[in-house]
Amino acid sequence: MISPPLAGERSTIVSHPILELRHISKSFGMTAAMADVSIAILPGQVHAIVGENGAGKSTLIKILTGVHQPDEGEMLVDGKQMQIRSTEDAQKHGIAAIFQEPMVFPDLDVAENIFISHHNLGLVMNWATQYQHANEIIARLGITLDPRRLANGLTLAEQQTVEIARALSLNVRALIMDEPTASLSAHEVDRLVQIVEALKMRGVAVIYISHRLEEIFRIADTVTVMRDGKHISTKPISQVTQQGMVRDMVGRSINHFSMKVAANAHGEKILSVRNLTRDGVFSDVSFDLHIGEVLCFAGLIGSRRTDVGLALFGVEPATSGYIEVARQPVTIDSPQSALKYLIAYVSEDRRKFGLALNMPIFANISLPSLKKLLRLFGLIDRKAEIAMAESHRERLSIRTPNVTIDVGKLSGGNQQKVMLAKWLETEPRILIFDEPTRGIDIGAKTEVHNIIRELAIRGVAIIVISSDLPEVLMLADRVLVMREGRQMGIFDISEATQENIMALATGQTAAMSQ
Repeated sequence: MISPPLAGERSTIVSHPILELRHISKSFGMTAAMADVSIAILPGQVHAIVGENGAGKSTLIKILTGVHQPDEGEMLVDGKQMQIRSTEDAQKHGIAAIFQEPMVFPDLDVAENIFISHHNLGLVMNWATQYQHANEIIARLGITLDPRRLANGLTLAEQQTVEIARALSLNVRALIMDEPTASLSAHEVDRLVQIVEALKMRGVAVIYISHRLEEIFRIADTVTVMRDGKHISTKPISQVTQQGMVRDMVGRSINHFSMKVAANAHGEKILSVRNLTRDGVFSDVSFDLHIGEVLCFAGLIGSRRTDVGLALFGVEPATSGYIEVARQPVTIDSPQSALKYLIAYVSEDRRKFGLALNMPIFANISLPSLKKLLRLFGLIDRKAEIAMAESHRERLSIRTPNVTIDVGKLSGGNQQKVMLAKWLETEPRILIFDEPTRGIDIGAKTEVHNIIRELAIRGVAIIVISSDLPEVLMLADRVLVMREGRQMGIFDISEATQENIMALATGQTAAMSQ
């Protein structure tokens, strides 16, 4: 019989830290991942940790959860020095983490996932008691979720809720959230914020890591900035400005961050789509795309924006509809046929679908363009292949000492640039970006935005699929809004606002959609 340890009413908020890191250093070979970092985490507060990729945030998480041991320094729990040698140790001290890709067991139901970490299950299961306790935990988060529902049907937001409930069932005292909103829609982010507030009311300390600065100002009580493995600053959110935070993160001012870019002058129509349909997924999507235009697809999670992109690239072809490229009717039933018409697709999941992480940078960049490099007897001209990669390294400012190292060793932003270089080498006329800045830091995000606009200025027609509305409004010349597989309308950027876009995305009526 399960009797999970449930906390009682609101915990008493105390002023001393739950967790402290004092002068923590950690190196991997010659690389210093953290150097003399000291941070105090207070109960009932959201402590945001921000910094570029490579700043040391991931190493911090792994030290807090016992995955890595520090080389120097000490960790204190409730003022007492502790050694966290494993995730189980961390769990015993009330430390847990959830990540942007939730880890649930799809063939188990919600309640089973919540209590999967308990060791007192025994051989006899009292299912009624399990579901009752699961309901109690879920209710304390202020949400509704059926504990009998199978996890494989849950949205990402619901999966994250299950992970938070699992942590609560283990009396979590410090919950680390690593990029928790990277794959969430706007209304799902709102629900997560409500859950975080409920955790604060219970005295839980939340360590919140995100590249989305607007979320930091919305949710955090305290902000710590890290750069190059070093602690730069820790301040109450009331004393932080966006410009100052960015300056601390990157070591310089980014004056153009979040500035709206003037719309491009459009050329002739390059792509025409009419009544594009994939049975059971999306239907009747129609739009035109012009040379030098950035058309953004907006909508909530489940709106099927990505599915339209996959159909245009031939990964999951449409079942009906009409596509015209450069005024010629075409059939796109595979990525090979899409490439024939100079259409390229930059996937949202660079690690799973975009890159071969255990292969060198030069080999990743050349993959779609190997025919250019073939010499006698089908051999690849390695010198030309490396020269090709070097030209893209310089053009896109890929930060790497050379192009012979494995892509998996690069930061997220530089991996994104390698994936873009791979498709730029095909010289596309139409380039589809799916969540182009997901999970990359603010400096890399700005660079990717600049690259997109520069490509458009050079005449590439661009489709950007993004759940980040500020990004959509900054990049777009026009915005196509989808909801549950249907096209709800298209806004010119002069008419587009977050309110209008969200109104269509949620099925309401928005002014001036066309």
